[in-house]
Amino acid sequence: MDISNTRGTADALPAFEVVSSGVNNVLLGNWGSECDRVRVDVRRASYVELRRAICARADADPKGTLHNCRDRGQTTRRTSLTRPSTIRSIFRWAANVCVLAYIRRLVISIDLGSEWMKIGIVSPGVPMEIVLNKESKRKTPAVVAFRDGVRTFGEDAVNVGVRFPKNTYKFFLDLLGKSFDHPLVKAYKERFPYYDLVASDRGTPIFVHDENTKFTPEELVAQLLAKAKEFAEISHGQPISECVITVPGYFNQAERRALKDAAALAGLNVLQLINDYTAIGINYGIFRRKEINETAWYTLFYDMGAVSTKAALVEYKTVKIKEKGYVETVPQLQVIGVGFDRTLGGFEMTLRLREHLIKAWLANGGGDVRASPRAMEKLLREAERLKIVLSANTEHYAQIENLLDDKDFKVLVTRAEFEELCSDLWSRVSGVIQRAVASAAGSGEGAKLVLAGGAARAPAVHEALRKVVGHEPARSINADEAATMGAVYRAASLATGYKVAPLNVRDAVLLPIQVVFTRNVDGNEKLIRRTLFGPMNPYPQKKVITFNKHTDDFSFNVNYAELDHIPSTELKYIGSLNLSQVILSGVSEALAKHTGDNVEHKGIKAHFNMDDSGILNLVNVEFVAEKTVTEEDNDKDSTLSKIGSTISKLFSSDSETLEKVEEKAEDKPKESEKNETKANETTTEKQNATETESKPKPKVVVLKEPIKNEEQILNLQPLSQDQFKESKNKIKELNMIDRKRVERESALNNLEAFVVDAQLKIDMDEYAECGTQEQIEEIKKLCSETSEWLYDEGYEADTETYESKLALLREKTNPIFYKNWEHRERPDAVAAIRKMLNSSQEFLKMAKNLTKDTNSERDVFTDVEIDVLEKKIMETQSWLTKSIEDQNQLKKNEDIKLTVDSIREKMSNLDREVKYLVNKMKIWRPKKPVKKDSDNKTETVIENEKEATPDTADRAEKTEKPEVLPEQKEDTGGEETLQISDENPEHSEL
Repeated sequence: MDISNTRGTADALPAFEVVSSGVNNVLLGNWGSECDRVRVDVRRASYVELRRAICARADADPKGTLHNCRDRGQTTRRTSLTRPSTIRSIFRWAANVCVLAYIRRLVISIDLGSEWMKIGIVSPGVPMEIVLNKESKRKTPAVVAFRDGVRTFGEDAVNVGVRFPKNTYKFFLDLLGKSFDHPLVKAYKERFPYYDLVASDRGTPIFVHDENTKFTPEELVAQLLAKAKEFAEISHGQPISECVITVPGYFNQAERRALKDAAALAGLNVLQLINDYTAIGINYGIFRRKEINETAWYTLFYDMGAVSTKAALVEYKTVKIKEKGYVETVPQLQVIGVGFDRTLGGFEMTLRLREHLIKAWLANGGGDVRASPRAMEKLLREAERLKIVLSANTEHYAQIENLLDDKDFKVLVTRAEFEELCSDLWSRVSGVIQRAVASAAGSGEGAKLVLAGGAARAPAVHEALRKVVGHEPARSINADEAATMGAVYRAASLATGYKVAPLNVRDAVLLPIQVVFTRNVDGNEKLIRRTLFGPMNPYPQKKVITFNKHTDDFSFNVNYAELDHIPSTELKYIGSLNLSQVILSGVSEALAKHTGDNVEHKGIKAHFNMDDSGILNLVNVEFVAEKTVTEEDNDKDSTLSKIGSTISKLFSSDSETLEKVEEKAEDKPKESEKNETKANETTTEKQNATETESKPKPKVVVLKEPIKNEEQILNLQPLSQDQFKESKNKIKELNMIDRKRVERESALNNLEAFVVDAQLKIDMDEYAECGTQEQIEEIKKLCSETSEWLYDEGYEADTETYESKLALLREKTNPIFYKNWEHRERPDAVAAIRKMLNSSQEFLKMAKNLTKDTNSERDVFTDVEIDVLEKKIMETQSWLTKSIEDQNQLKKNEDIKLTVDSIREKMSNLDREVKYLVNKMKIWRPKKPVKKDSDNKTETVIENEKEATPDTADRAEKTEKPEVLPEQKEDTGGEETLQISDENPEHSEL
């Protein structure tokens, strides 16, 4: 972001990055280097001193990186320092830049699927994009493997899994937030029998890796999320802490909470858990914003992934919303219908194809392949490859080398056979769409079907969809990355410091939630149910439940409501229907605190909020009453009312708005009664009217008292603080092991590479002649010993040993390598300084003609400035001549006298002197003509070619004019401007 003074002058300064600011100084650094910075004390520095300080840094930048360098794609905020009206403006610039640099942090989206993981990122000045992994691929297998103390992810983990399936964990997202007896956990154990799954203390499944190591699903997901974070940080070179994660829309409360716990273990702050079909809808809508208007139009998204299938009917239209104090019309996306099938996906097709291959193997006389986890893993990989190939071909050979007992396997599989294996699945394809349309309650007419998800590429799936909707399904979005890009757009809109085109998003509740409590009716306990969020209710949203009849402590339960819209085959996968129990205490005390004839109890109000992530939260519980008081009573109770109001604000927060609305609605009848009474009383006598007006007017005051509440989770216990800390430490330890392993491997590679490089160079004549015979022999011997050590016991050494041996080698070889570098670079450096001397001498000749003695009309330079430059040129020329003569008398293995650094230093000093004169010449303007008055006593500058009046002359005679720098204008109005040639680029302006 450019922050500049629009009233710039001719001597505007180069652009610098404001690195930091303080009360006393401003730290300025060029944005091509982080090492060279200028600190200026702005309390004492004048404008000229500030300019010279910055120019001194600019002179040390002969390559022009101040203007052309980019810090590896990171956006740099610059400020052009011109002559400010006050020094305080510098502080304002510095503060603005520092605040912006802090606020606009990187934020990512993670499309976390059961089989694949994709990462999107948004950063300042860079378009939203997909993060590449270390293999430069756009998606990463969601697999984690542990083998011989080495942890691997992605493709590396998949390769480990072929040989050691038990040490490789995959599809563990399906276990997140589920109890050990959950049907999907049982199905997981059947699909992967080689995993050792046991029940944890919380009743959740846990992987037993070895005798000392166990992994919960939250820990495995956290490691995967941490790896996604690492990929993004390596890609953009900045730390990342915020993200948006996609989840299946059917995830219940326990599954969503478990995923947020996993993200916290990974060090990520989740801005939102967004439903995957909602993210796809965002990606679809942001590219069609111009088509969204007051007339609603609909799109049906069909997403078939690895393990499940979802369909969502989405409505697009413009709505008016009030935000930040004003009403504006924005496009809106609202989910109005959802259908899903938790067990219909591409992985189910792969499993059936693997079973077909097993039968073919057994038919050919193969051994019991099911008893070999390694053989089963090979068959699974081949079945996955075969499924993809058959989507584009009618037949293909499945072939596996050394499947079992050194026997190869090869069989021809046709698409017809594959479709026959999955024949019962194709009817379920259309069922998902039918449930999505049915849940929309008749809305969505004219919707267009759009495909997403990798498994939807199967021809049979495509044909089944075409039959059910009656038209060709559209493939107008990237089926693999649509959810990722939609989620990263949402992340940019939620993160601080980014401004995106508005798109209001309203998701829909899939699993309705109700409040259940008991109430005494005629001496009998009656069970009462109140729906909080019904099916397809939009969220985020806040709701309030009022308990009017309770006068003592009581409790209520929060459960899933009627699930008639959910197919019976899916009900068993929801888990426990009881979510939580809320126990209230202090109810009778709160009621007793607010009693009286003028007090009306409004009941106990429980405030709930379903946030952007679809997680239900109990915000607070409070007792509410209305007290009718006169103005005199109001003055007496003002202190108590203020305290009650303050306490209420602390606990009620946003819910207070709802209460205000109720208060206004109830005040209207009373106000109308007052008006009616007042109208009738106008016919009475004047004295009675006066007495009536003098009476205090009644006023309704809302009283709120917080109620203590304790919420107990009933369905699945979240991680306790101790369990969370234990898991966090376990992941930290694994990260430390990985970091040490990487450091050791890097040190080993560096040592091996340096030994090979040193052996090659030391045998070359150009390097050998830069050292003595003793030095060369010593280096050869050391390299040979190090190489033999590496091939013997060296591979078991630690990082410190590798680094110490590398340091010893560098100590011995650096003198020779440095001398060789000096001899190679010196000719170019000498040529550069000679070129600069020639151009400086040419400039000096021109400058001598622009002094007061040589040209009175163009007296740009003073004699002192000319003498300083001429002296500097002569000193540099004589130094160069003598240094070259001395260096030529030395041998190549002797200490160097004329170094490249010394040449650069001389060039920098000479360049500074020339640039000073060049800049002065650029801002120079000829003096304006003067006109003497009739008495030849007073001289007045004529402005705008008008004669000065006598009054002006008198004032000019009495007032001493301060010296100011002339302002630079685009049009000089006929003034003569000195033109400067660009033939000497080394002296051009920064």
